[in-house]
Amino acid sequence: MKLENPREAYGRTLVELGNENPDIVVLEGDLGKSTMSCYFEEAFPKRFFEMGIAEANMTSFAAGLALTGKIPFTNSFAAFAAGRSYDQIRQGVCLPNLNVKIVGSSAGLSDFGDGSTHQTVEDIAIMRAIPNLTVLVPADAVETRKMTRAMAAHRGPVYMRMTRTDLPDIVPPDEDFVIGKPYLLRDGTDVVVYATGVLVSKALEAAELAAREGLSVRVVNVSSLKPVDEAALTAFAQGMRGIVTAEEHSLIGGLASIVTYAFRGAGLPIECVGIRDKFGQSAQNIDVLFEEYGLTAGHVLAAALSVGAKLHS
Repeated sequence: MKLENPREAYGRTLVELGNENPDIVVLEGDLGKSTMSCYFEEAFPKRFFEMGIAEANMTSFAAGLALTGKIPFTNSFAAFAAGRSYDQIRQGVCLPNLNVKIVGSSAGLSDFGDGSTHQTVEDIAIMRAIPNLTVLVPADAVETRKMTRAMAAHRGPVYMRMTRTDLPDIVPPDEDFVIGKPYLLRDGTDVVVYATGVLVSKALEAAELAAREGLSVRVVNVSSLKPVDEAALTAFAQGMRGIVTAEEHSLIGGLASIVTYAFRGAGLPIECVGIRDKFGQSAQNIDVLFEEYGLTAGHVLAAALSVGAKLHS
């Protein structure tokens, strides 16, 4: 299976969009070679604004550009894009519902070397709580390309969360990305796994392992965290006898919260794979952290088998 980096796909797609629409401008928080906004800087230096390590100011500047009819994309690590700029996003971008695109790179635990200050496990919860803000999380580079284009076409503020980790291509290239729509990636008859971001590929791996255990697992990619089509979400559980959620984010305010709310009163057993109210930490590599925080395919498999066991107890 082909491995690609979502950041690379994002940077290249920005350049394509820049060629197609002269109103697209890019702002950077001094991390262009990591967020890959450097490609846009090279192609369109007069439409690129290096704002330095000043994310709050960058967000306010982007709001001003949006008021002039531009389509600004701001870029920084997710910890800073969602954290340092919260007040400016709320007051300056989302209250007036301005057309600003906020891209948080190196999200989750993916900046494994820099530890808790640079890792964000709460950004989805923060951003979902702000009215008018759309929140998106691509599952791979293929979806990142589609999502970046959807962001540019959408009228209103959008937050996109990206990992710095290479991911296998798992999203069908010929399927359109629609904001709000969950996508079936693998069918099954026993348990449905709703996953987002990096954990989508882990869920597919877990489904393969579950098949060897005699458990048929359906995998749904929830790449739009707000809005999300609840009717479509719950329809994927029709005929299922249990539910698992999987995310590289706190269980508070992320995908687990979305799914458990959507299925309130349904009576289906639910197990949630995610980060349990902890900050990140430094590690030798991302795999060490995924094991430590319970985010591997094995953990998703264990959750599915646990739900499966409850079905027959």
